[in-house]
Amino acid sequence: MHKILQPDGWAKPVGYSNGVEARGRLVFTGGQIGWNAQGEFESDDLVDQIGQTLANISAILEQAGAGPQHITSMTWYLTDLSEYRAVLKRMGPVYREAMGRHFPPMAVVQVAGLVEPRAKVEIQATAVVPD
Repeated sequence: MHKILQPDGWAKPVGYSNGVEARGRLVFTGGQIGWNAQGEFESDDLVDQIGQTLANISAILEQAGAGPQHITSMTWYLTDLSEYRAVLKRMGPVYREAMGRHFPPMAVVQVAGLVEPRAKVEIQATAVVPD
């Protein structure tokens, strides 16, 4: 079971939480990008790549008997924060389809580039599966 940490008097964040408390078995994903299981990109659209990236994370978690609801922290690496901001409304439904209404603590960072030149996003996740 996870407990969202929301200090008294703080504005409630939108799309993420400030902190989470969890106990259980730890599961870590490597940085995932928006290509399919064969290592091929099907789209250069950022929202499509985010959807595929989240699906890839879910597939890894499934191997550990976990799911998106067990994610306790995510770090998003983006090549263009302006593009990210421009697609937030389109991204919301894609995020909820993959993650449900689970909004763990997240950090979003712009980077100069990713190892795969066609990748626009890379996401690393940590999950805790309750005992």
